[in-house]
Amino acid sequence: MPVESTPPALTAERLLALHRDGFVLLPGVLEAAQVRLLRQAIDGLQAQHWDYSGLLDHYKCVFNRDPLWLPFLDPPGVIELAEAALGADCHVIGQTAWRCHPGFRGTGLHLDYLAMALPRRLLADPGFELPMQICTCHLYLDAIDPDLCPTRVVPGSHRAGRAPRPGETQWQGRAAQAVLCGAGDALMFRSELWHAGSDNRTAGRSRYLLQVHYGRRMVAQKFSPYLHWRFNPEVLAAASARQRRLLGEHEEAEYD
Repeated sequence: MPVESTPPALTAERLLALHRDGFVLLPGVLEAAQVRLLRQAIDGLQAQHWDYSGLLDHYKCVFNRDPLWLPFLDPPGVIELAEAALGADCHVIGQTAWRCHPGFRGTGLHLDYLAMALPRRLLADPGFELPMQICTCHLYLDAIDPDLCPTRVVPGSHRAGRAPRPGETQWQGRAAQAVLCGAGDALMFRSELWHAGSDNRTAGRSRYLLQVHYGRRMVAQKFSPYLHWRFNPEVLAAASARQRRLLGEHEEAEYD
């Protein structure tokens, strides 16, 4: 991974975008060699527990399968933003690998998690800063064009205070817009943002994606298969101090 730290001013600018728009695109998070490595690693995955294959190949908790995945829990640019948004003691609540094949149908407009319903007058107040509880990072391993499953986002919709209703396609006159980007770019978005997937309309290309979910310290880590979950000793031995914290090795605090 690149070792250069992200300038604090750039992280602050990106944090402002998360508060204002609900999402921000981070260009060039991964180098070309890392993109190739991840695509090859995804091709080598085997289904476990709740994983599934078909037009969508979906693999959960990949960080626990091999130390190869560890550096992609805290890539430069992404981790600074996650910590700025969710606290220096935030952690990972999931890391999933996706492969969307031709004919795949994307999900409709939705939000991932709404911590609580708040009064509309409060959400409409530009002076009110809505705290974040969970953020997702999409690490794109392809150049995303309109035919290759672009993620669609509705700017500002995190302040709607509710999920989109059936058939709803916009919020306050703003429709979902496709995020077109390059291989190695990353999209960070907050859990209240209205967003959607898109179909794979290509003749023969599959979209490769690595997704990481970050949560505040008090957001539970949900690693399937839950009661039967065991950390891979090889992964823990290879993890850095920050990666171990992201995996749940926290200092003592309330409710521990």
